[in-house]
Amino acid sequence: MSETAGHSRPGQKPGMDPERVTFRGYATGFVLSALLTAIAFWLVMSQHIADTNTRIIVLLALALVQIVVHMRYFLHMNGHSENGWNLMALIFTAILVFILLTGSTWIMYHLNRNLMPMTAAQSRNLP
Repeated sequence: MSETAGHSRPGQKPGMDPERVTFRGYATGFVLSALLTAIAFWLVMSQHIADTNTRIIVLLALALVQIVVHMRYFLHMNGHSENGWNLMALIFTAILVFILLTGSTWIMYHLNRNLMPMTAAQSRNLP
C-alpha cells in the first residue's frame, strides 16, 4: 500500500506530514547557509578576532551550525524521520569518524615525537 492513499506512518498523527518539502524551507536553509558562509568569510578576511586559536574555534562552531542547517533544511533529517534511524546512523558515523581522526592524530603525534632523529652520516649509511 502506498502512503499517499491516506495511510499514515506508525506514530504519525493523521494529516501531519513531517517530511513536507516547501519552498519556504529551502529558502530559509539557503539564507541561513549564505549568512553563515558570509560570517565565516568576514571573520577570516577582516581578522576581526586577533587570536588565531579563538578564530579557529569560532570557525569550527560556525561549521557545525552550517552542518546542522544543511541536515535540517536540505536533507530533511530530524529525530522523527524513519523512526529515528537516520539520526542513529548519523551519530554512529560521527563517532566512527571521531575515533578515526583522533586515533590517527594521536599515532602521528607519537610517531613524530618518539622516533629517534638521525644525523646526515647515519642516513647515508642506510641500506
